[in-house]
Amino acid sequence: MKIKTGDNVRVMVGKDKGKEGKISQVFPDKNQVVVEGLNQRVKHLKPRGTQAGQRITFSAPMNASNVQMVGKNGPGRVGYVVKEGRKIRVLHSKKGTEEIG
Repeated sequence: MKIKTGDNVRVMVGKDKGKEGKISQVFPDKNQVVVEGLNQRVKHLKPRGTQAGQRITFSAPMNASNVQMVGKNGPGRVGYVVKEGRKIRVLHSKKGTEEIG
């Protein structure tokens, strides 16, 4: 999986299409990612004892194929380049290539 925690992405499909956010969690075995503040879901909790019932809003995972990396030069695809014996992630966009952390 080429998308890592902390990367900036744009959602390409679904109710949040076109919105951008930062990756907060990655689940490589399921090929899913969680984007901060997007794909919001509500979970209802029943009252237990003296604790009142409540609604919890959280960001649900989405398929990694539904997001696209975004960098300073705009959206693009992730690739790798070998420099000085090290493998570095780069973002290839129409405006050029930039290194990603």
